[in-house]
Amino acid sequence: MPELPEVEVVRRGLADHAAGRVITQAEVMHPRAVRRHLPGSLDFEARLAGQRIDAARRRGKYLWVELSGGDAMIAHLGMSGQMLVRPLGSPDEKHLRVRLRFADGGPELRFVDQRTFGGLALSDVVEVDGTRLPEPVAHIARDPMDPAFDQAAVVRAMRRKRTDVKRALLDQTLVSGIGNIYADEALWRVKLHWARPTDQLTAPKCAALLSAASDVMNEALAVGGTSFDALYVNVNGQSGYFDRSLNVYGQEGKPCGRCGRPIRREPFMNRSSFSCPKCQPRPAATA
Repeated sequence: MPELPEVEVVRRGLADHAAGRVITQAEVMHPRAVRRHLPGSLDFEARLAGQRIDAARRRGKYLWVELSGGDAMIAHLGMSGQMLVRPLGSPDEKHLRVRLRFADGGPELRFVDQRTFGGLALSDVVEVDGTRLPEPVAHIARDPMDPAFDQAAVVRAMRRKRTDVKRALLDQTLVSGIGNIYADEALWRVKLHWARPTDQLTAPKCAALLSAASDVMNEALAVGGTSFDALYVNVNGQSGYFDRSLNVYGQEGKPCGRCGRPIRREPFMNRSSFSCPKCQPRPAATA
């Protein structure tokens, strides 16, 4: 699923191509695409008509646009959701789910989702610590790229938790935006195994890990994020290229870039975790 860099790439595309434009028509092509909007498709279409997209926002892996009526349209990208800007009248994509047309007669905004795990929904907005957020996002922590991110506070919270360090990194109420890919990459950079207990980490090591996560996500953002297939793309349909720079994630059996040992893959939360057996030895208590 898209993580912070991939979602930020899409957010920037929406900011460039949709912000300031007035929606004249919303067309739901598949009701499952708006299943999180409980009043249903007709309500979704009616409430969007005439609204202006004022801004595109993101917190962690959560994306939304602010609307002139004061509410927000949240975009859940799921595993295959795409927000695409397409010329008016261009052929429909096979998996087109929602179409937005604009008063300026310019390009449409389309939500395309092959697996229909994602979707769009309208939400009220609340204020949390001075920031306006859609209600479903109100519990999500700030991410390392947020100017108001308090690394010291997150370090203290991580060290108080009694869990393994990767679970802490993936806890979106503690620190948002980091998913399986960038957690593995950050852990490799600071030579930590994913099962290291958080209460055994020093404060400097925790801080180094969060900084590594921020660094690797910034590097991924600079090349458009990580695309393993054609399902993650930016608003122009282009893929990211950070998969070429991954050190451990998805690299099972390949030599570690530091020591040459083959990268290992271990089961983790119904997924996989990748690490170097020499640079990131498993903690003795969990070996």
